[in-house]
Amino acid sequence: MCPKVQSRRRGLRVTVWSLVAVLTVAVGATGVVLGQNSYDMDEQRVSIRHGGHTLNGVLTTPETGRKHHGVVVYVHGDGPVDATHDGGYRPIWEANAKAGYASLSWDKPGVAGAPGDWLGQSMDDRADEAVAAIAWARARPDVDADQIGLWGASQAGWVLPKVAARTPVSFVIAVSPAINWLRQGRFNLLAELRAEGASAARTRAEIARSDAVRRLLARRATYDEYVEAMGGEDGMTAGRWRFISRNHTADATRDLRALRGVPVLLSLAGHDINVDTADTERVYREVLGAGVSLTVERYPDASHAMVKWSIEQSDLRTALTALFSPRSLFAAGFLDDQRRFLAALGRGGRAG
Repeated sequence: MCPKVQSRRRGLRVTVWSLVAVLTVAVGATGVVLGQNSYDMDEQRVSIRHGGHTLNGVLTTPETGRKHHGVVVYVHGDGPVDATHDGGYRPIWEANAKAGYASLSWDKPGVAGAPGDWLGQSMDDRADEAVAAIAWARARPDVDADQIGLWGASQAGWVLPKVAARTPVSFVIAVSPAINWLRQGRFNLLAELRAEGASAARTRAEIARSDAVRRLLARRATYDEYVEAMGGEDGMTAGRWRFISRNHTADATRDLRALRGVPVLLSLAGHDINVDTADTERVYREVLGAGVSLTVERYPDASHAMVKWSIEQSDLRTALTALFSPRSLFAAGFLDDQRRFLAALGRGGRAG
């Protein structure tokens, strides 16, 4: 056989086997991704009527075959969040399902095609939404009306107790909840400056700018007045300014009294630069007392979002972990602690 022909055939075989290897890896990776992103629960889209419009929701239910189950109603944090939080809620919903609980969440107004605009909401508006969702859940024949509670993160800290004051809830899971809007803002500003290694001069300048914004908020300045005072647009939109103006006086301290006697799981992150978790724990303990109704769980390796700090520092690592092992995104013990908390309630017990 001609050496050139042999060489071509040898090259063709190498190419073919290389393609086979790539395809094998691709198929294997696809199998891993599909397997890791399949959850032990049933998921369906639902519609909830509220205030003349529809909340576009997602309801997940356990695959236990039980006729009745409790429900965890989700209250989002800040930002344009859809019902699944871009899929980030699903590992938590699965933990709920393992404890025998359904999970109910919905797109914020204006997100994923939902009507309205979330930036036009007050914390009371958000509480009204959750109350409507709870009423919708109670009307379902497959729901245990005595086991409906709330899950909320960050900004939801101002919403959860308002909901509890308006309708009975069986439990609350509060994840890095905020207490006071202005205190949280100042804590976040200083924490970010420290993380960036800001100079003393820059820190003083940023504090002065923050104080100027507070004065504008106190006198109910318009967006145009804000832009003029700041020397031009700085990324703050008119909608965001109105949202902050509407909500900047939020403080959960007084409202938290509505949670007295309600089993509360307070989850706090060790690397939280958004919320002063020490202040949050102090206020929760002072208002709710030292009884067994309050359970505090701390996660030293967690960020504000309860994602492992080491993972969150890399966008690539976060993306790959979310794709190939989404449950391991969360801080050690976070999912199991929520499952155990709910399971104890389902047995008529108290987590504590």
